[in-house]
Amino acid sequence: MTTVLVVDDEPEIRTSLRGVLSDEGLRVLEAEDGRQALDLLRSERPELVLLDVWMPEIDGIELLRRLRDEPGRPEVIMISGHGNIETAVKATKLGAFDFIEKPFSIDALLQMVNRALEHRARAGEGAAGAEATRDVGIGAAGRAVVPRRSRHGERTIKRSVVASGHGLHSGVKSGVILHPLPPGRGILFASVSSATTVPAHLDYVDSTGYATTLHRNGMTVRTVEHLLATLHAYGVTNLLVKVQGEVPVMDGSARDFCQLLDHAGIEEQGGEVEDIVIERRLVVGSDDGKGESIAIEPDDQLRISYTLVYPEPVGRQEFTYVHEGAASFSADIAPARTFGFVKDLKAMAAMGLASGGRLDNCILIDDEKIVNTTLRFPDEFARHKILDIMGDLYLLGRPIRGRVDARMTGHADNVALLRAIRRELES
Repeated sequence: MTTVLVVDDEPEIRTSLRGVLSDEGLRVLEAEDGRQALDLLRSERPELVLLDVWMPEIDGIELLRRLRDEPGRPEVIMISGHGNIETAVKATKLGAFDFIEKPFSIDALLQMVNRALEHRARAGEGAAGAEATRDVGIGAAGRAVVPRRSRHGERTIKRSVVASGHGLHSGVKSGVILHPLPPGRGILFASVSSATTVPAHLDYVDSTGYATTLHRNGMTVRTVEHLLATLHAYGVTNLLVKVQGEVPVMDGSARDFCQLLDHAGIEEQGGEVEDIVIERRLVVGSDDGKGESIAIEPDDQLRISYTLVYPEPVGRQEFTYVHEGAASFSADIAPARTFGFVKDLKAMAAMGLASGGRLDNCILIDDEKIVNTTLRFPDEFARHKILDIMGDLYLLGRPIRGRVDARMTGHADNVALLRAIRRELES
């Protein structure tokens, strides 16, 4: 029988959790403080620990730190009545499987417990993944309409990882925690302090003003495109992304997200992911090569060309990216940073946007020059637009195979193209 240790200094919490977990067929032990918990951990060897953060003498973070050296270390879910991104990041760095804030729903807790025990079982078996399900993809929707297979199967990450930063538009100190998920689960964004989730899918796009925002059941996640572009490039199909309202902008590029995935490692899970294969040309906007437009047409792989035309000091920039895997993305697209014009900042501020814009997380341009940095590429702005397209394209539920040609477009145009592709596939 699987053993769970509940560590909390509040008797009513321990009693409540004992009842819920016992009803699920689990053996439940209780400890009211860290010292008692250490004794039970060494004598009973539980598979899972539910650990409160705020306790006298040895608090939950300190106990988690001590657990790092314990043989046969259990999975740990941290519980707090004062959850915040800093505590969640610290706990994850110390090896916690996940983090939930009081008061929590029973369903949310049980989902987390099941994920933790599944993860421990897979790790114990040394398995690269469970048997693949037939309905794979990102989120809850999407279907392959052409039976041509991509070159990889389902993927997740090998271990949980975290990164801290600020939200570009909210200005709030933020962070992101990435957790592995089993095959067939898709990419899900979740709140740091609850089990509320929103799939990374076109169905849940809420707005596209200056960034791509997802929303479902009261949960909103902003600025998802750079992280999604990185998951697209690395072929990650199953992942839980815990955030606090907005994915941090980091340095304005996807470079830190590439490093995060490299540190986590990629786990092959078996099964096969089928690309959405474009069979005829589709266009959104002007098709005369002069106005704003984005088009996609058949190709044997993903290619994205972008043309950007602004007055000086930007001028005309063009770049074509041929996606050949994570290495090409990391070298050619991921380092390209978001950019903005000083004259637009006042208007964005009036809209409640760009509150987190800093000198180190975006390229600022005035009427004469770039004011705060040196470009990483002569065509960095065009490359960054391709980065945004890579992220938005991953919202259809599967990777897309085709050639994209875009001119002076943004997130709204990208999403309009995705909707045109879906209408075509459903016709």
